[in-house]
Amino acid sequence: MKSAPDQLVRATILNGRGRALACVTTNVVNEMQGRHHTWPVATAALGRTASIALMMGQQLKNEERLTLRIDGDGPLGRILVDADAFGNVRGYVDNPFVDLPANSKGKLDVGRAVGRGTLYVTRDTGLRDYYTGSAAIQTGEIADDFTYYFAVSEQTPSAVGAGVLVGTDNRVICAGGFLLQLLPGHEENDIEKLEERLSSMQSVTDILQTGKSAEELLYLLDPDAHLLNRVAVQFACNCSRERFAAAMKNLDVSELRSMMEEDKGAEAVCHFCAAKYFFGVEEIEGWIAEQQS
Repeated sequence: MKSAPDQLVRATILNGRGRALACVTTNVVNEMQGRHHTWPVATAALGRTASIALMMGQQLKNEERLTLRIDGDGPLGRILVDADAFGNVRGYVDNPFVDLPANSKGKLDVGRAVGRGTLYVTRDTGLRDYYTGSAAIQTGEIADDFTYYFAVSEQTPSAVGAGVLVGTDNRVICAGGFLLQLLPGHEENDIEKLEERLSSMQSVTDILQTGKSAEELLYLLDPDAHLLNRVAVQFACNCSRERFAAAMKNLDVSELRSMMEEDKGAEAVCHFCAAKYFFGVEEIEGWIAEQQS
């Protein structure tokens, strides 16, 4: 069945005592898989993190940005995902070519691939101010780890779900997630209500592979949710040739000369989107001349 369009929805729940977000990110994660050529375990880990980043990004303002970094000791290495308030996300994993046996449930063993370590959430206000929170990785399954992060670092009772279903051809069949949070002033039994609802639900991928939309996922979480808005989500990278040139032209003259003489130019590759930018000998000569003038 064809997956629903990529979209994120935001709502209030429990008569305003909580908030809920749900998203479908199938095309976003497919774009990441295609750019980084990730194998299934890496695709699942990166896709789960990207879905969570997009939902957390909806709590940002204007030009603020959010970076999620998962530093585990498993074979995946670091996972780094960057999102903004407008539904844009990009990201990568250090080792995209991890292959592990299925876990005890017959699923992709993301937990083992991530390992133990620390996750970090950094908020960039756009005014050269950065705020970073962190929490120890609990299971490596990512959604569980962010549930724990919200509890210990932001003191916000939360439930996080994220899933990526990968086909035998390495392409993504469906991806998405949800984020439920209780707000200050919530009632004592609100946690029980959410736990009861979640215990009766299928997994994110089981729901989304039937073609359900982000909005339909939201109403499965809470039929009485009050929808606030819908946001289109997409993979987007703000790298450019100009940005790379601005950084490279300030390298030591010795490094620039080495690029000219040994490599006959220089190629820069963006970690986030895998875009490649080539700089020729004449351009590098110009950078050297600028430094020596």
